[in-house]
Amino acid sequence: MKIVIIGGTGLIGSKTVERLRKKGHDVLPASPNSGVDTITGKGLAEALAGAQVVLDLANSPSFEDKAVMEFFRTSGRNLLKAGAAAGVKHHIALSIVGMERLQDSGYMRAKMAQEELIKGSGLPYTIVHSTQFHEFMAGIAQAGAVGQMVHLSPAYVQPIASDDVADVMADVALAAPVNGTIEIGGPEKIRLTEVVKRLFKATNDARQIMADPHARYFGVELEDNSLVAGPTARLGRVRFDDWLLQHPPQKMSA
Repeated sequence: MKIVIIGGTGLIGSKTVERLRKKGHDVLPASPNSGVDTITGKGLAEALAGAQVVLDLANSPSFEDKAVMEFFRTSGRNLLKAGAAAGVKHHIALSIVGMERLQDSGYMRAKMAQEELIKGSGLPYTIVHSTQFHEFMAGIAQAGAVGQMVHLSPAYVQPIASDDVADVMADVALAAPVNGTIEIGGPEKIRLTEVVKRLFKATNDARQIMADPHARYFGVELEDNSLVAGPTARLGRVRFDDWLLQHPPQKMSA
């Protein structure tokens, strides 16, 4: 089966490509570097020719409100139009747990727009809502840094390893469309401040963490349940502490 992965050279995409190829499928990792551009439409028709499944794992290069909305709307429209023309049987997109609860964020509004395009396209689809990745926790901490202080919401998160996300994306690619949304999350719910404390301990980072209920996450304040998956979510296997042992991150500069 031919499977096209938009963003197939990124963190989740490259791992998903590897898993599907090991199962014997014809997998095309598509990105602007490989001549496939969902913004201009260049190379899309050729890439999708004969494809049964398309996974959209691309992300906007800019998180500025206007730019990110333009990216997801333009990319989404072009990809869905090309998919319909190619007779794609299953369109899959990776999105975010809690996205609908965080619509004060321009990024989350853009993801909502992407999902609405998919739902209205007429193509069979599956949308996967994932919690935040272990790999991005250092970047989240850095976003809250002011000198030697790091301001973070004490809300709960449920981080998941990229390997667990890729396992799910590969499984979804080989399953029938659900024409709806499924959720995935990490194996433990933990406060964001505690996650970063563990990260800093592992990296000997001496910065101080301040629990701040008003600290912003992608531009919005969090409630305790904003970023955690529901009771029917598929849970990953790799806990954050175990991931730290397997993938010791470098200390982020202050």
